[in-house]
Amino acid sequence: MKLTRRRLNAGGLALLAVGSLGTSARAGDGLVANLPEGDEQFGLATDAYIYAYPLVTMEMTRRVLTNVAEPKGTRAPMGRLIKLRQYPDAKFRDVTAPNADTLYTTAFFDVGDEPWVVSLPNLNDRYALFPMLDGWTTVFDVPGKRTTGTGQQTFVVTGPGWEGSIPQGMVQYKSPTSIVWLLGRIYCSGTPEDYAQVHKLQDEVKLCPLSAWGKDWNPPAGKVDPAIDMKMSVRDQVNNMDAVEYFTLFAELLKRNPPSAADGPMVAKLASIGIVPGQDFDKSKLDPALAKRVPQVGFGRIMTHFKASDGDIQDIDGWGFTTKTGIYGTNYLQRALITAIGLGANRPQDAIYPTSLKSDTGAIKRAYNGSEKYVLTFKKGLTPPVSGFWSLTMYDASYFFVDNPLNRYSISARQPLKAKPDGSIDLLIQHESPGPELESNWLPAPKGKFILMMRLYWPNESDPSIINGSWTIPPVRRVS
Repeated sequence: MKLTRRRLNAGGLALLAVGSLGTSARAGDGLVANLPEGDEQFGLATDAYIYAYPLVTMEMTRRVLTNVAEPKGTRAPMGRLIKLRQYPDAKFRDVTAPNADTLYTTAFFDVGDEPWVVSLPNLNDRYALFPMLDGWTTVFDVPGKRTTGTGQQTFVVTGPGWEGSIPQGMVQYKSPTSIVWLLGRIYCSGTPEDYAQVHKLQDEVKLCPLSAWGKDWNPPAGKVDPAIDMKMSVRDQVNNMDAVEYFTLFAELLKRNPPSAADGPMVAKLASIGIVPGQDFDKSKLDPALAKRVPQVGFGRIMTHFKASDGDIQDIDGWGFTTKTGIYGTNYLQRALITAIGLGANRPQDAIYPTSLKSDTGAIKRAYNGSEKYVLTFKKGLTPPVSGFWSLTMYDASYFFVDNPLNRYSISARQPLKAKPDGSIDLLIQHESPGPELESNWLPAPKGKFILMMRLYWPNESDPSIINGSWTIPPVRRVS
């Protein structure tokens, strides 16, 4: 195979990604290179780990976000709406790669016993989408401006195998699993006036079980489980489980969140290590000596998918680019990777998230560091062709926001960006302020390493260049 400069860049991007996500990823990457040959059970157990990663992560996310008695901040009990009143800040650690362009209106609810009803107000043509994820992180439906418009609408979400009648005027969305995560996003400019308008819309979103529709229903208080760790990030909690704990939880989740029909070959293999849908995990079938090593190698393989993705992730001018989000089929590695670094990712028709870990200056690309200055330049008239919005977001090496004096975590057209005399626009990415004259174009960086993510919401349907890759984001150049 010819080692082109692009292939080398893609490999370097992947290695940095693995190294940036903690000791478990680094250890796993090393172990992948030293697997015992012929250990069939070990290989199958790591396959099972990867397959299970989204469902286990969704459950742990659900536990943390719903472990409160009443809605407060970023958390609410099961079946209650979480209404973020402002963009997440640098203290937010519940979900990796949060956005600072929309206000989330979200909820976890269980449709295993009965359907749930969601009612949306008239959004007055404001951009919004309300994707629903099943327990495996598949986006099974996306009401919103792109698909169903912004008028008032009411829909009912039903669970696996449910049969019944739908009230007149409602649309039915069928969830493949009992777990449903409604992950609504309403665009907001971030001004006090616009915050107030979006808050009003959020308050008009309604959620209740079908049996309570049309009745004076008061949701019960949530039950707080003191055993749930509310401080450690969900990803770390999942990655810290040994294989027995992990597969025990996975088997329990399978009882109400069944695999898809396409997963048949994988399900057949799982039985040999004690995992059978509908049954408890039979730990006697798993060699206890593998309990620690399987999660390490499993997560290492997930993160190594950056550099050996078989085309799932392309490196284009220093940006890791993929359109394989939201719906995954049997691509279990891609699904697990997106779970690890961007849980809740949309379908590509709704959003694409190019990610950059290194600047495009010089023959050898270097990881971003706040000790240097960078610039991303859009030539005149060549900002991203989107029907929703675009933004550039700053994260630390673990995909969380970085505290900064402007409390600015993303930069986009909603800032009064200043153009140069030739009409081009420079986005300034650096730790130190560029001064009052250019502050509107400044995305503050931390002192150390960081990651950049572009959000391209609703790629323009009349100009498919984002989806097919013919439009590319300009490279980020190091200027000092």
